Amino acid sequence: MYASTRPEVSAFGWAAQQQEAFLRMQFNAQQRWYQTVYPECEHNIILTNETLVGRMLVSSNRDSVTLVDISLLPEYRNRGIGAALIHTLIETAMAEGQAVKLQVLRMNPAQHLYQRLGFVVTGQDEIYIQMEIRPNGKQNKD
Repeated sequence: MYASTRPEVSAFGWAAQQQEAFLRMQFNAQQRWYQTVYPECEHNIILTNETLVGRMLVSSNRDSVTLVDISLLPEYRNRGIGAALIHTLIETAMAEGQAVKLQVLRMNPAQHLYQRLGFVVTGQDEIYIQMEIRPNGKQNKD
């Protein structure tokens, strides 16, 4: 799953074994980071017709819900699966009066989906864009 979200690695010119080792190291580092920053994170497996198609990690506190990660296998992207899941996450959080937050890689085209769903940019750096959607349209725009 993780490797399918990193197509740029194939352009490095490495042998398949080197690519696999690099991606495994990156995945393990990502998992350790998530465990450190989001220790209470909920890990969800995404199924379609009993077939594993992705994962979604969500961390919640009293004031907000953070979409830590959502990944779909390439053949299940652009079918509305991710949008439907995020929309449900937003509806649930809004009913509880919670903001929904996320961060997305600048080069990730999913940022356009997030904007269509109502997220606004609240911050950014060289690598990531931070976005959120707040209850009752009360946005903290950057």
